[in-house]
Amino acid sequence: MYRDFSYEAVLGSSERAAWRLDDVLGPDQKLDFSRKFMPEALARTNAAPGLAAAERKLLNQISGHQYLVLFGVIEEFILPFVLDHARPHLNKDDFRVRALLNFASEEAKHIQLFRRFHAAFAAGFGTDCQVIGPAEAIGAKILSHDPLAVALAILHIEWMTQSHYVDSVKDDGDIDPLFKSLLRHHWMEEAQHAKLDTLMVEALAEGRSEVEILAAIDEYLDIGAFIDAGLAQQAEFNLVALERAAGRSIADKAALVAQQHQAARWTYLGSGMAHSNFRDTLGRLSPAALAKVDAAAPLFS
Repeated sequence: MYRDFSYEAVLGSSERAAWRLDDVLGPDQKLDFSRKFMPEALARTNAAPGLAAAERKLLNQISGHQYLVLFGVIEEFILPFVLDHARPHLNKDDFRVRALLNFASEEAKHIQLFRRFHAAFAAGFGTDCQVIGPAEAIGAKILSHDPLAVALAILHIEWMTQSHYVDSVKDDGDIDPLFKSLLRHHWMEEAQHAKLDTLMVEALAEGRSEVEILAAIDEYLDIGAFIDAGLAQQAEFNLVALERAAGRSIADKAALVAQQHQAARWTYLGSGMAHSNFRDTLGRLSPAALAKVDAAAPLFS
């Protein structure tokens, strides 16, 4: 049963799975731009309209850049949220505090990893790829919501990461080995973060009425809509980067942007909403909460 865990057990697992930044992406390591970076199930670049095969590979690499850099943006708001959640417990359960502080430390490490990746990508790709931001403004907007809604959004992201690696990345032999290694090491630590965030959601929901829980679900969906708007803008940015990298103008820009926006919707929103463990937590909070999220999910398929 996935739910059978404690702060002490999660801390122990995290300590055993820990890795050093320099061992995963050293300053002199280079990405292999002869390979794709993202699995087709997430990037959906093979179905991108109006592109030659070489251009689809470029778009796949741009999608990979988007994936890890956006994770860096996301983790910049997760870090202060976890620290804020830990602060009230500093004089209480030692394992709870240590597990949450370790969670925050690992998120800070991931932010560093993704910044290193961005530098390696920029050095090898040769074309600037703009990313939505600034991260501080995105984080401030998300953190302005009910803490339970934010914790649910983070739980969605943690379980989403697990399914991406296990279902799409792990057995894909066409991906650049270094990029795949970055995803594997991120997955290793996020597996423990998903458990901790489950405990955080339960703590934040404790004592709330059905009306209050459903109000938090509405705010979770508002966060999703905010992210979706950002993904639409990111698809526009990716088109600009692709045209520069390919050295030509794409004929049907609107069709390509729409197709890639929908691909990102599934990657960042739909796949998290559909994860069985996320849905299990929603159902434990309230069957009506689960029904509300299930009603919104088809938009992001």
